[in-house]
Amino acid sequence: MPLRNLILSILQKRHGIILEDELTRALKKELGSEPSDSELNSALLKMEINGLVHVSQITKTKRRIEVIKEGHEFLAVDED
Repeated sequence: MPLRNLILSILQKRHGIILEDELTRALKKELGSEPSDSELNSALLKMEINGLVHVSQITKTKRRIEVIKEGHEFLAVDED
């Protein structure tokens, strides 16, 4: 199963919101091994570009991943 589909499946089980460290643990459980940071970042970036998820920085090391529901939009910095 592609990483993107697995991430979406995990997000659906968590009601559309998850912290990055929780996602990493869930992926490790599903895949048997932890995806590399670059693999995870690449998948999340592609999903964000395609309008599937929104990734927001909580602290320097914590990120929140949220499914974008139909009818909702997130604006980039300086977009009005």
